[in-house]
Amino acid sequence: MNHPKVNIKYINHDITDDDILYEDNHLIAVNKRAGDIVQVDDTGDESLDDKVKKYIAKKYNKPNGAFLGVVHRLDRPVSGVILFAKTSKALERINAMFKGREMHKTYYAVVRNRPQPPAGNLVHWLVKNPQKNVTKAHDKEVQGSQRAELNYKLVAELGGYYLIEVDPITGRPHQIRVQLSTLGCPIVGDNKYGYPRGSLRKSISLHARRLEFIHPIKKEPIVIIAPVPKDGFWERFEGMMVGG
Repeated sequence: MNHPKVNIKYINHDITDDDILYEDNHLIAVNKRAGDIVQVDDTGDESLDDKVKKYIAKKYNKPNGAFLGVVHRLDRPVSGVILFAKTSKALERINAMFKGREMHKTYYAVVRNRPQPPAGNLVHWLVKNPQKNVTKAHDKEVQGSQRAELNYKLVAELGGYYLIEVDPITGRPHQIRVQLSTLGCPIVGDNKYGYPRGSLRKSISLHARRLEFIHPIKKEPIVIIAPVPKDGFWERFEGMMVGG
């Protein structure tokens, strides 16, 4: 029996002051909604970087538009903190910091299977299939693969759900999703990587919670915390997270 494909309509939200986690003359950080796409793709949906440009142009009365540099990405179904550069100088320096692994990111994932062991380090070699937009994890290096590493730990159990804190050491496409799935812990809602059901909200239970770095211009320590989505599910876990 063929099940009809569920057509999930993308709901477009403009960026408002409530979405801004941090802003100065050089940088702006936004709490990304699950379902937002960071840069334009073939769906034609409005991208987050275009929405942030519109927000800046309106706020600062820039009729010719605003400069905005994309320095990293979050998968479309993932929520949380994402950082943009407002100047070319900041963009260049932040890009170098990401490349040099000077940006410390903390994510939280909700899964249904208890991770074994409850804390550890995962290393895989990932190969992405761009046609299918899916990444496969290998235990050993294979042709065309990229090394992926993360640390994880179980921090809470609530009503049959497990909250895992993840500190990625590398930043590969779909890395946390495929590595946790390989551990036997597919993320809730992520049917691309082994969870039995997808989400009607175009979301998975993966949230980019915290971003810590030294400001590229001011040379001051910056810590940005993204509140969890207000969806009736995530709020139950917020007090168990860093910055909660």
